[in-house]
This record gives sequence, structure tokens and C-alpha cells, in this order.
Amino acid sequence: MNATPDPEAPVDAAFARRWLAAATAAVEREAARLTELDSPIGDADHGANMRRGFLAARTAVEQEAPQTPGGVLVLVGRTLISTVGGASGPLYGTLLRRAGKELGEEPAVPAARLRDALGAGIDGVAQLGGAVPGDKTMLDALLPALDALGGALEAGDGAAGAFAAAARAAGAGAEATTPMRARKGRASYLGERSVGHQDPGATSSALLVEAFAEAAREDA
Repeated sequence: MNATPDPEAPVDAAFARRWLAAATAAVEREAARLTELDSPIGDADHGANMRRGFLAARTAVEQEAPQTPGGVLVLVGRTLISTVGGASGPLYGTLLRRAGKELGEEPAVPAARLRDALGAGIDGVAQLGGAVPGDKTMLDALLPALDALGGALEAGDGAAGAFAAAARAAGAGAEATTPMRARKGRASYLGERSVGHQDPGATSSALLVEAFAEAAREDA
């Protein structure tokens, strides 16, 4: 029987694997666009790096078959750290490893626990990168998504609706980085020339949040 990921029903390893499948498909589909966004303000490799990392993570999860949602996220994070180049590997790896460790070894958790775990992971990203909202980074997509997810869950929305709200907020947050001046990462070296370009890290972050919404919709 498939678990239904709403606030009362558990988020389990199957949910985490559905998220990984959706995230991998999204990164593969959007790899060229991510690289295009990275070209004027980065190293023009974000799409290729993310694609390589998520394909490797999918293989690792298939081979090791973690039996808890935390175990899936920890393994994905560890794999990204070892396979994704540049700053993205450590940042996404920190996000997912810390979230997975917060979930612990429980075979299933409520959606609200996943929200708190993702919050801990996002805190780790902020600490590692030294960024704050408005710096034109992945946080500009992740933090609005977290707020929207928490608000929707507190309002009593099911996980499918709550993650859909998070995905909308992440997408809007990514788009909102376009007029920002980068203050962190390689893009910050460009100064005013970074204005007018959507941040590739915020864009890939929005893809991963949308993958959570897709995983939740499958059993809604």
C-alpha cells in the first residue's frame, strides 16, 4: 500500500524515492537551461554538474536501497558532494544530508517533520555559503518555499497542496533573482553586470522543490 503524504499520513522512503526520481528527471530536462543561465554569471557548467550528480544519486539509491526517508536524503546528499563540481555539490549536499539526519532513522514521518528537516538543511546552506536573502543565491528560492510550506501545513492543507504552494513560491523566488545584484559566489565578481540574469542555483532549487510537489501529488 502506498503512503499518502499529507500532514497526518507518513512521509516514507517511497516518498523520498519518488522525489528523487522527479528531481532527476527535472534536472535532466532542464540541464541545458541551467547551463545557459550559468553562462553569463558562472562557469557555464551548472546544468551538466547537477545532471551528473543526480544521475549518480539515483544509481546509489537503487543500489543501496535505504529504507527510511532520512536514509534516502543522506545518501543523495553524500553522493552530490562527491560528484557535483563547484560550490553546488557542498551546498546541495549539506542541504540534503542535514535534512536527512534531522529525520533520523524513523521509517515514516509526518509532512511537518519533513518541513522542519528541510529548514535545518537550509540553515546549513546559509551557514556554509554565508548568504542571506537578497544575495542572489539558492536561498532566494528555498526560503520562500519553506515559508509557504509551513504556512500551508499550519493552515491544514494536505501535503499535495502544501508542497504545491512551496513550489510556486520557489519558482517566484528564482525569478525574483533576475534584477538582484549578486553578493555571493562567482557571480558577485561581476558586480552590476550580474543584474538582469536569473540565478542558476535558485532555479535548480526551484526544480527540487517542484519535485517534492510532484512526489506528493502522486498519492494525493
